[in-house]
Parts: sequence; structure tokens; C-alpha cells
Amino acid sequence: MKNDPVVKIKADELKEMTSSFCIQFLDEEYKNLCNKLIDKMSRKRAVPFLSGKKEIWASAVVYAIGSINFLFDKSFTPYATADDICGFFKTSKSTTSQKAKLIKDMFNLDYYDDEFSTQSTNDSNPMNDMVMINGFIVNKN
Repeated sequence: MKNDPVVKIKADELKEMTSSFCIQFLDEEYKNLCNKLIDKMSRKRAVPFLSGKKEIWASAVVYAIGSINFLFDKSFTPYATADDICGFFKTSKSTTSQKAKLIKDMFNLDYYDDEFSTQSTNDSNPMNDMVMINGFIVNKN
């Protein structure tokens, strides 16, 4: 995290907000992933959350982490909707999803991300049983 006290204060506010949502709707793992993402954002040269409403950034962090971990899929646990996130933070879905896309693009976040995926998402990665041999992807078995 940068030594700038304003960055630390804003990052701590975001962490408090996302943690509150995660404790109420999700779990400890999501809380830790959101905190990790906020820490990573705070180390950027141009810290993105220094401008704009903190509620939008907090909802976008949860939305970004959730979207790469199948949070919006009812067959996964935990499950929450975009409406749950936006309702909690009192933000619009369009603004939240736009900021979440910005975050995902900023850090190249996608499904089965090594750094920001939950353990259950990583465990269910279909590529875990695959290996590349001479340019061909084949099953390990």
C-alpha cells in the first residue's frame, strides 16, 4: 500500500464496507479476497478509488470478485445476485458493473484466476486434469 495517508484511509473504508457485505451475505474467503484486491488497487500508480463514490467502488470490488467466482450462479455456494450487492451498497447495477469491468480489466481478472479465485472455484477448474504435450491439450489420465 502506498504511504499516502489518504490512500490508506480510503482503502480501510472500502475494506470495512466490503467486509460488512461479505460477513452478512458471503463468507470469510470472499472477505479476504476483497481485501486483497483493495490492497492491490491501492498500490497502483494512479489509485482508482481516490475519485468517485466509495459505495460504488466497494460494490464493484465485491461484484468483480464474485463474477470471476460464479457468485451469480445458483448452483454455487455462496450465492448472491447483482441486486443483492447493489441493494446493500445502494448503487445502480449499470454503474457497479462498469466499475467492476474496469477493475477486472485493470488486473486481467477472469475465471479460475490464480490469485483471486476461491478454493472451491480453483478445485472445480476443468483444466486441473489437463496437460499440454507437444502443443496439444490432453487429459492427464
